[in-house]
Formats: sequence, C-alpha cells, structure tokens
Amino acid sequence: RREEMAKSTQLIDNEVFRAYATYTAIVLLKMMLMSLITAYFRITRKAFVNPEDTASFGKGESAKKYLRTDPDVERVRRGHLNDLENIVPFVGIGLLYALSGPELSTALLHFRIFAGARILHTFAYLIPLPQPGRGLSWAVGYSVTFSMAYKVLKTAWLL
Repeated sequence: RREEMAKSTQLIDNEVFRAYATYTAIVLLKMMLMSLITAYFRITRKAFVNPEDTASFGKGESAKKYLRTDPDVERVRRGHLNDLENIVPFVGIGLLYALSGPELSTALLHFRIFAGARILHTFAYLIPLPQPGRGLSWAVGYSVTFSMAYKVLKTAWLL
C-alpha cells in the first residue's frame, strides 16, 4: 500500500504536472468566480429566474416583477457558459497532455497562453471590449487546447 502511495505522490514531483495543476486551478477558480459575479448581478439588478429567490422582495404579485431576465445578468451567464465549454475540455486534454511527456517550456507556454486567453476573454465579455477582442481570445484558447490534443494523439496513437 505504501508503494502504491509513493507512486501517486511521484506525480506531484513532475514539473509539467505541477504546472498543469497550477494553471488548471487558476482557470477553474476563474470559472467559479463567474458564478459569484452572476449572483452579484442577479442581486444588484433584482433579476431572478426562480420564484423562491424573490421572497425577500415581497409576496405574490409584488414579487413577480423580479422574475425577469436582465441583459447584464445574461451577458455574465453567457461568459460563464463559454468558460464551461472551453475550460472543461482544457482540464481533460491538459491532463492527458501533461502525462504525455512534453517539454516543460512547451507545456508552460500552452498552459500560460490558455489561462491568459480565458482571463482576457472574461474581461472582454464583462467590460465589454469591442470585437474582435473577445473572439480572438476565445480562438487563442481553443487553439491551445487543439494543439495539446494533437500532441496527445501524436504521442499515444494506438488505433
């Protein structure tokens, strides 16, 4: 059992895996922050989707006016959904990539560019910045994930 435990702790000694863990934690925390930003916008704009969420603003008809959509809330939600569509694949493909034995400098380049692109994408969505800023930041992050997937498939092609 100790031998098994030693093998799993050796992974954290791998510099590429530590870099992956660091940048994955950063982008996952950023994605979690989007939930808090959505809640903030819902509360400050008084725009809710569930009747029970309006209870503190009154009952019956007086509370129904808070069951509505708000453009600011929807914008944050779209940014959060975009994170889900991009960060989740990065987490899975990035893990496979980290385990495929890339050079540390190349791995760091991939992880840093992806994290930077996702952070820029969030600012572009929330401020909002004019296009093509948001589109380019999305494309850069997506390209990084495809680049890692290509490396994984090239390294582990066992069809």
